[in-house]
Amino acid sequence: MSDAACPFDLEDRFARELEGLFVPWHAEPIPARRLLIFNAPLARALGLDGDRLASPPGLDFLLGQSPAPRATPIAMAYAGHQFGNYSPRLGDGRALLLGELADGRGRRWDVHLKGSGRTPFARGGDGKAAVGPMLREYVIGEAMHALGIPTTRALAVVATGESIARDGMLPGAVLVRIAASHLRIGTFEYAAAQRDPALLRRLADHAIARHDPEVAGVDQPYLAFYERVVARQAELVARWMHVGFVHGVMNTDNTTISGETIDYGPCAFMERHDPATVFSSIDERGRYAYGNQPGILQWNLARLAEALLPLFDADEAQAVERATAALGGFRDRFFDAHRRGMRAKLGLESGAAHASAEPSAARSDAEAARSDEADALCDSVSELLTTQRVDHTLFFRRLADAVRGDDAKVRALFADPGAFDAWATGWRTRLPTTEDERRLRAEVMDRTNPIYVPRNLEVERALAAATAGDLAPFHALLEAVTRPFDERPGLEAYARPAPDDAPPYRTFCGT
Repeated sequence: MSDAACPFDLEDRFARELEGLFVPWHAEPIPARRLLIFNAPLARALGLDGDRLASPPGLDFLLGQSPAPRATPIAMAYAGHQFGNYSPRLGDGRALLLGELADGRGRRWDVHLKGSGRTPFARGGDGKAAVGPMLREYVIGEAMHALGIPTTRALAVVATGESIARDGMLPGAVLVRIAASHLRIGTFEYAAAQRDPALLRRLADHAIARHDPEVAGVDQPYLAFYERVVARQAELVARWMHVGFVHGVMNTDNTTISGETIDYGPCAFMERHDPATVFSSIDERGRYAYGNQPGILQWNLARLAEALLPLFDADEAQAVERATAALGGFRDRFFDAHRRGMRAKLGLESGAAHASAEPSAARSDAEAARSDEADALCDSVSELLTTQRVDHTLFFRRLADAVRGDDAKVRALFADPGAFDAWATGWRTRLPTTEDERRLRAEVMDRTNPIYVPRNLEVERALAAATAGDLAPFHALLEAVTRPFDERPGLEAYARPAPDDAPPYRTFCGT
């Protein structure tokens, strides 16, 4: 494709700077492409011409059929701990990084394919993807973005005209994904395993330039970079917990340096609140259960620290001491982010859930006592909801009605409404006292607590219909979850929990 024909320009800094962490590769030919969905809002945010991209020549470019003249498509190499077991060579088995795009604000974004064919990292797979899982990644990513949670996003899903073998034959598709980067903890694990100090340093310098240029000139840039990753990931998982999201496969190769959520395979939104909730069909021991996510993240960050140790200090003992101290800050960062968000969800604060978390330099004894009381209320909610088998999303949403003076909707969620009444006695003492203040507080809660999340049955119905050729249910679901805080008539199905007799919901890896 000539320069003039390219719908946008791509760079290839990863390929130019990180030899040894990729293989050049090209997407397989697509026999009969058909655009299923194009993310026009994302295209506009990136400063792209959506009409041009959605045209046949634009799709050829997006699908790697006509590579950009100044960027070489590559399959990225990485390792990873998968369910706690180290795999030294994973990599993009069915994915390609086409290159990096600079938007109008100076930010850089990866343009990445999924389902584009086998690469040398394929490990026996066919390198392809099916329509349903790729649309799943699209809708969950857009829902997470609308909820204010950092995430990779899909620019397009394109049917390939192929039939691929899964449980039966399914229509094939390619996902075009946008991310701040695809650097993972597993990328650093792979580089460290090569025992090439120069390669590890080049990777760290590349990541700092991409995500944390402010730390490049400090005394300990690599340690400061690590601390930034710890902080981003602590905030990310706290936000997952607030909306009941269960990633399902928090391997180190699925933990990003950017602090974005990546890979929506065995993920789902918890309905009945229970810390033991697991959706992945292969997570038999509950390693990645909802309540285990903070601990797993800390474990993953320890693996990143191990990979970075040579850059922290030439003396191994000193490097370990510095890494331990930096990782030791994770717990406080996570719990601060989590409780801050929970206070907002419960209406205990007037500000937004993710306002600045910087602690006050000094607090009065009275302020400290009020904060401790608020934290105790936050801590007690999980046990209350678990014991009563209450829907996570609806509880927090209907709590705003109670702030307005109508307890009926939230009490109706409880098998024993008296359990809510007992908990609410302490909660009410923390609420504003005037009607106008309560109304304003309830409005803040409605902007904090969604009414619509991608509920599992609705997701499956929409994907089944799309696989059969009917995209209308998918678009209806997308309309609901991309405006998650605006309750609208006619969308009741998207706020309805699964029936009590519904079988346990299961999702699958390797989609």
